[in-house]
Amino acid sequence: MATVLSTSIDLCFNPQNSDTKKYTLFLKPSSLRQSRTRKLNISCNSSKQPKTLEEEPITKTPSLSEQLKPLSATTLRQQEQTQVLYKPKSVWVNPTRPKRSVLSLQRQKRSAYSYNPQIKDLRAFAQKLNSSDFVEKSEFLSVLDEIPHPPSRENALLVLNCLREWQKTHMFFNWVKSKNLFPMETIFYNVAMKSLRFGKQFKLIEEMALEMVKDGVELDNITYSTIITCAKRCNLYDKAIEWFERMYKTGLMPDEVTYSAILDVYSKSGKVEEVLSLYERAVATGWKPDAIAFSVLGKMFGEAGDYDGIRYVLQEMKSMDVKPNVVVYNTLLEAMGRAGKPGLARSLFNEMLESGLTPNEKTLTALVKIYGKARWAKDALQLWEEMKAKKWPMDFILYNTLLNMCADIGLEEEAERLFDDMKESGQCKPDSFSYTAMLNIYGSGGKAEKAMKSFEEMLEAGVQVNVMGCTCLVQCLGKAKRIDDLVNVFDLSIQRGVKPDDRLCGCLLSVMALCESSEDAEKVMACLERSNPKLVTFVKLIVDEKTEFETVKEEFKIVINATQVEARRPFCNCLIDICRGKKRHERAHELLYLGTLFGLYPGLHNKTIKEWSLDVRSLSVGAAETALEEWMRTLANIVRRQEALPEVFLAQTGTGTHRFSQGLANSFASHLQQLAAPFRPSDKAGIFVATKEDLVLWLESKFPPLVASQA
Repeated sequence: MATVLSTSIDLCFNPQNSDTKKYTLFLKPSSLRQSRTRKLNISCNSSKQPKTLEEEPITKTPSLSEQLKPLSATTLRQQEQTQVLYKPKSVWVNPTRPKRSVLSLQRQKRSAYSYNPQIKDLRAFAQKLNSSDFVEKSEFLSVLDEIPHPPSRENALLVLNCLREWQKTHMFFNWVKSKNLFPMETIFYNVAMKSLRFGKQFKLIEEMALEMVKDGVELDNITYSTIITCAKRCNLYDKAIEWFERMYKTGLMPDEVTYSAILDVYSKSGKVEEVLSLYERAVATGWKPDAIAFSVLGKMFGEAGDYDGIRYVLQEMKSMDVKPNVVVYNTLLEAMGRAGKPGLARSLFNEMLESGLTPNEKTLTALVKIYGKARWAKDALQLWEEMKAKKWPMDFILYNTLLNMCADIGLEEEAERLFDDMKESGQCKPDSFSYTAMLNIYGSGGKAEKAMKSFEEMLEAGVQVNVMGCTCLVQCLGKAKRIDDLVNVFDLSIQRGVKPDDRLCGCLLSVMALCESSEDAEKVMACLERSNPKLVTFVKLIVDEKTEFETVKEEFKIVINATQVEARRPFCNCLIDICRGKKRHERAHELLYLGTLFGLYPGLHNKTIKEWSLDVRSLSVGAAETALEEWMRTLANIVRRQEALPEVFLAQTGTGTHRFSQGLANSFASHLQQLAAPFRPSDKAGIFVATKEDLVLWLESKFPPLVASQA
């Protein structure tokens, strides 16, 4: 009888200590599979009942881990915590029988080309069909009777292959089939399906496939690949998987094209385990994945932000000696961006250049986005200079990505040089997004004159104004107190077809809060009335002293529910600012309470045993001041009730990452001085600190009727 000894072994090979990095075993990320403990079963002949190591520890004979300890001391790096990137599933393999193949290592062979002497006439006829517009189906069918040569198998196939629009392809296919001049072979269905795939006509493709099954026409790898990829383009992932499984049931092995397609389907549907399982099974049967398959894996890991997975893909490509092409590098660069690894993205880009490949527009755009997100302005601008020096291709998207990066960071001079270079390029004239980026830069820097000049230039060039550009310019003019210009810009934008959205309405609200005169406020409110009448009604409601809180609560709920999620907190911030500007401080506190009640300010208050903090980084100046006052009231009541308090109190305003951003710190510090509150700036910018002792003394002096002394 066999005695089973069960123990667990976790092995991890660290490539950093290996002298043979080229042949390193690179394991898969642990985040992709659930970490499970595997049992190693050791069998020996014995008549005794089986016992496990957990039940009766063996003390005389060294354990397996102790026996392996000398080996681990010489080959494995000692770490306190070792991340096992992948634990392979235990699968018993019969050494006398090879693994069952899951795919064919030979691609589907294309049909041999044979010269058709009527090719010139038939192509001219197909061109006539492509260039003609047929209102009715009968018109198209009547023209088919004019085919210059009888529709034999070769002639019909040539015309079918030359048609561009899927509707005409489908009608011609049915017309040929109705003639019943020859058997409809697989190749006719494949050509028709590929045309339908361009039109994303999965329903028609599936009907044709079922017709093939019914009529006994063979479905080959090209057929299944077309069905699967069309389902993928139509986001019908379940249908793609259904036809892939159906393919296996018929006994047909997918080739690498079909296999790569289904890997992409599983990846897009979020089934990471299935992707890895399919990949492992195929590699185990001798498949050498191509660059497309690795691109699928890289994109899957990138969308998940899984850096370990991206490293795994790179290592697998190296171990199989697969050279990445530009498409694979683009995919991996985008993946690095999602994983937040700008340094590694730069290294990967340099590796691409060293391999002799020339980056295209997508490569450079992906890298610029990564640098912009990481706020690596210097690297991004160096990349731009390198682009010009090496004359790498640049398109609208790349230029606009660079401009947006300059706008995000506040690089005005660099943006102007880039914008001028774009105008002089002759191929990539500035478009709506280009001008919007410039308006954003000038607006952030308070350069109202330059912003207006750019807007006028935009109109003269006949470039369409978009809502974002209008919003940036309105914000800039509002801060500059140029209300009349603001109204003119708003009117021109509406005339040019701009439809105000919640961002523009929020911008008008913020300008209303900045207006010093009631006349200017009325002008801005008139613009807002044309954009969002219900919001104007609510503004009038909250500034009216006679309005009850319950009415405000109900109307606030209606307004917020009708607002896009990302604009709800800015709306509430602006409404609070308007109330404070109208000296309606209690109403401002009510709105802050409602905003907190409806979840607009998550994380406003944070408590630990040692410290309590107020985080106002997502609030406007008025809302931050209101939140501070409300916090002080709450603390005064806590002191009055003689409840326990921590030793430290923090107020966080944060620091603006934009070059022109002043942040809340200055305004918040001024408000603290006005209140004479005992908060002092800490070593970290944007953080104010107060001790329990100082704060309690201040609360006693600030709210003497409410606060009782606490030891």
